Amino acid sequence: MRISRHYTKKNQSPYKGIAFRTASSEIRNPDGSVVFNAENIEVPANWSQVAVDILAQKYFRKAGVPAATRPKLEPDQPEWLASREPDPKKLKRLPSESRVSAETKATQVFDRMAGAWTYWGWKAGYFDQEDDARAFRDELQYMLACQIAAPNSPQWFNTGLNWAYGIEGPPQGHFYVDHLTGKVNQSSSAYERPQPHACFIQGVDDDLVNNGGIMDLWVREARLFKYGSGTGSNFSDIRGKDEPLSGGGRSSGLMSFLKIGDRAAGAIKSGGTTRRAAKMVVVDIDHPDIETFIAWKADEEQKVAALVSGSRLAARHLKAVMSACQTGGTSRFDVSDNPQLKKACIAASRAEIPKNYVTRVIDLARQGITEIEFATYDTDWDSEAYNTVSGQNANNTVRISNDFMEAVQTNRQWTLRRRTDGKAARTLPAEELWEQMAMAAWQSADPGVQFDTTINEWHTCPNSGRIRASNPCSEYMFLDDTACNLASLNLLSFLNEDGQLNIASYQHAVRLWTIVLEISVLMAQFPSREIAQRSFQYRTLGLGYANLGGLLMGRGIPYDSAKGRALASALTAIMTGTSYRTSAEMAGELGVFPGFPENADEMHRVMRNHQRAAHGLVEGYEKLSILPMPLDADNCPDPALIKAAQTVWDETVKLGKKNGFRNAQATVIAPTGTIGLIMDCDTTGIEPDFALVKFKKLAGGGYFKIINRIVFNT
Repeated sequence: MRISRHYTKKNQSPYKGIAFRTASSEIRNPDGSVVFNAENIEVPANWSQVAVDILAQKYFRKAGVPAATRPKLEPDQPEWLASREPDPKKLKRLPSESRVSAETKATQVFDRMAGAWTYWGWKAGYFDQEDDARAFRDELQYMLACQIAAPNSPQWFNTGLNWAYGIEGPPQGHFYVDHLTGKVNQSSSAYERPQPHACFIQGVDDDLVNNGGIMDLWVREARLFKYGSGTGSNFSDIRGKDEPLSGGGRSSGLMSFLKIGDRAAGAIKSGGTTRRAAKMVVVDIDHPDIETFIAWKADEEQKVAALVSGSRLAARHLKAVMSACQTGGTSRFDVSDNPQLKKACIAASRAEIPKNYVTRVIDLARQGITEIEFATYDTDWDSEAYNTVSGQNANNTVRISNDFMEAVQTNRQWTLRRRTDGKAARTLPAEELWEQMAMAAWQSADPGVQFDTTINEWHTCPNSGRIRASNPCSEYMFLDDTACNLASLNLLSFLNEDGQLNIASYQHAVRLWTIVLEISVLMAQFPSREIAQRSFQYRTLGLGYANLGGLLMGRGIPYDSAKGRALASALTAIMTGTSYRTSAEMAGELGVFPGFPENADEMHRVMRNHQRAAHGLVEGYEKLSILPMPLDADNCPDPALIKAAQTVWDETVKLGKKNGFRNAQATVIAPTGTIGLIMDCDTTGIEPDFALVKFKKLAGGGYFKIINRIVFNT
């Protein structure tokens, strides 16, 4: 493929003209205690302290970086692109304590990621000439340094560690597909191939201990969490409580296993740093245990409230009992002789403090103890109260169909079905189930809802199976046992001085980052044989954008307005169309994804529906029961965006018909939590800003203070 330069010049450092500064990073708890500290790190001069902290605390490799390396030359590969390994001769001349260290320069991270992508792209023939490969690497280095784009966190964690430093480690049970043979192999190293994918969907069978079953899923999830990824699964195949087992017993039910998985997820941090396990639990609306699932998180929240209020109430009353035991003579421990003690005991009884606790305090007082400590809890999400209950380490979602929604609208009965034989477990009014979901979501923000029918009507590969689940944030929806790697573009970085979007720059970035994500599929290792095989077979990508809310704020456009929605639609249409056009371009040179032939007609149908929406049509859509909101040209503040969106979708449909597509999916719009912060975005994917000053509490301790840059710099 040919790669043009937009930001850089040939034979010139991509960092030329970018100022750098020496900085420090320190993360503290509210009490002032230091959680993390790094000194003398080199970062781009215009990066905020939050972006610096993200890079230093999360993305810098903390150990194993050799002070001296040498190239590992391969046939037909330019030396500048060669992978590196520790240089034993040079290292031997250094003091032992100086031979390995940590990353301390931002350019080290940019170089290893961009270099690794280019290296793997070269190996697989993605570039026409060496100049194209150089341009690719240089453009990416520039965009990373200037906060124009960022890949998902696992890329920052894992990509390029072996290529740049020769870091190795024992295998962790991963698999990869050899791009030359198409065969699935087990990885022999933890780092030679990175785990760059953030989003996984994993199948789970109604089986306790075998591969693909319930307990095996917790192991696969742990493998993902360790390297910074998130995963979702549909648990609807697991039988409900009291359904029969083959051995003659009764199942303990769905919820008992979900609680095990929740506890396992809560114990894992990515590389031991501040990123928590990210997990999605999906259950179909006809599962026999669905009511318990719906109420799960809300019920656990009530337990937390009880723990907090109960512990404080008990502490107050028990301390009062102990205090009353300190006044009077030898009979002060006798309720009938000590009025203060009697009063304290009656108050404790009315507050329903267990009698054995009151008696225990009096017994301790008789032994000469004058003070007691009774543990109290608070409502902090990282506190012992929340650690005590279940359901706190996942997003929970109910999968619903159009049939269910029609049953709600017409107040029909809804049937819950056993998983073992499909027979009716019980029936109840559909409206009642809907009200239960609404109440639980109001109480605890869970469960969410996934509209199964609509999702599958936009499915590009329906002949390969239904979409049943999503990743934790729900931007990636595809087949079970597949994965998606993400990247996001910072919309504000594409604005001209007049406030209009530089369409050429935007589309250039979309094209390059689509190629980055495609190469990432090629180089990746995966947590199971099935995911490796299916990721190779469908090659799903997740390019998106961040800072839409910031863009609207900067242009003075209300977030909830027709003008704002039209602008967002146009930006999305251009990005999605350009990414799929790039996918069709790659298919012409590298071939279609293996699953394309059996799904070609359906994928072309989905592309045509996108094209119709870009042209603002209100009819003519194919096989859709719920019609999309078309592009609103009348309210878009920049007519050039409408023209660009329509043009690119016309080109995409035409080129896709000719070449097919390299990727079953190309774009998503992710919430961009951490990578949004490293790009200094005021807002995430499509969400508005909710405060000018925000505090982000970190899972490993400490917090970030995030100050809106657009408003304060305006």
